[in-house]
Amino acid sequence: MRASTSSFNAGRWLIWSLFAVVLLGVPLVFTSSLSITILSQMGIAIIACLSYNMLLGQGGMLSFGHAVYTGLGAFLAMHALNSISGGSLALPVSLVPLAGGVAGMGFAVVFGYVTTRKAGTTFAMITMGLGELVFAMSLMIPEFFGGEGGVSGNRIAGQPFMGITFGPPIQVYYLIALYTFLAVAAMFAFTRTPLGRMLNAVRDNPERVEFVGYNTQRIRYTAFIIAGFFAGISGGLGALNFEIVTAEVVGAARSGAYLLFTFLGGATFFFGPIIGAILMVLAFVLFSEFTKAWLLYLGLIFMFMVMYAPGGIASLVMMNLRVASFGKLRQLWLVYLALTLTALLGLGGAVALVEMVYHLQNSSAEGTVLQFMRLSLDVGSWKTWLMCAVLALTGLGLFELCRRRFSLHWERIQEEIEQLIQHRGQP
Repeated sequence: MRASTSSFNAGRWLIWSLFAVVLLGVPLVFTSSLSITILSQMGIAIIACLSYNMLLGQGGMLSFGHAVYTGLGAFLAMHALNSISGGSLALPVSLVPLAGGVAGMGFAVVFGYVTTRKAGTTFAMITMGLGELVFAMSLMIPEFFGGEGGVSGNRIAGQPFMGITFGPPIQVYYLIALYTFLAVAAMFAFTRTPLGRMLNAVRDNPERVEFVGYNTQRIRYTAFIIAGFFAGISGGLGALNFEIVTAEVVGAARSGAYLLFTFLGGATFFFGPIIGAILMVLAFVLFSEFTKAWLLYLGLIFMFMVMYAPGGIASLVMMNLRVASFGKLRQLWLVYLALTLTALLGLGGAVALVEMVYHLQNSSAEGTVLQFMRLSLDVGSWKTWLMCAVLALTGLGLFELCRRRFSLHWERIQEEIEQLIQHRGQP
């Protein structure tokens, strides 16, 4: 028993050490200013999505207004930064995100007392209403929210510490990386506390929790406050990174992004929201630059994930790790290769059709020739449409055949794994 515990702890230390090395070393590999900006946004998004998953994945609380706490934390952090610049607040710039965290926690104390009194659909509707209320107030109270222009500031404030002014983006990145590591570690530690375990129990069976003497509303309320604190830290880091905060940060679109990408990453696993946060930044910063139809693709991806992989990307990773641990993964590599090739074939044709439709609707003045994946497609020719349609239908048809074959292989392997488990359990 001692050996297994020590091995488990060694594995955990290895994972956290690798996480720290990645945070420290990634800027040394991706050195461009755009890369540093993207990496900084990823760190901010990781904290935000993990704090949201504290509600959704761990507590079963579907919130449509989580941006309220990241956004209000960002506004308070920006006001704190301006107070530092004006000399009225003696606080190091490096602690400004904590001011955002305290603000997010404070608003969670107020709003959470109302929202957590109900659960399920009612809770979701109340959070949506509060989100819309705060967004409306952001346009009605320009003294605090800055109106349509928002509130801006300068992070080069106060006295430099050891030459660190937080002017260069790389310095801001390492501050974000430090907060990201500490916040992720703290939220993981929360999942191992009695409160975190009881929050899981409230998610799975609230009636039984009430029966054994616990107050489910108090558990949800406490978790809501903690999630608000980390959400506020994320908002404060965003304020430092961008040096401007607008009403958009408390809008429904931001709350929807947290929900969508946390689900895509995998809300039932702790590392799932980290995957989702990375995908969120890539989608908003990079993917949106390549195509005007990126929101359509995002919606389709979400739909297919709900249909075929409701556990998110993290569940797919864990299922394949389980198969690999029993030495069965090599039996699937040919099927995976066939699935990949047919999926690329079908997606290539389908995406070409979508891009041609968007070109006709939005860019027809530029001519009938569309540059797509280094190919010139003439949207005015019926042959081009027929070719893309045949490509899409052929690829999707072959993919469906491969998927059925994969399902048979997967079921057989799962049966073999169950037999192995039963055999090992026999005396």
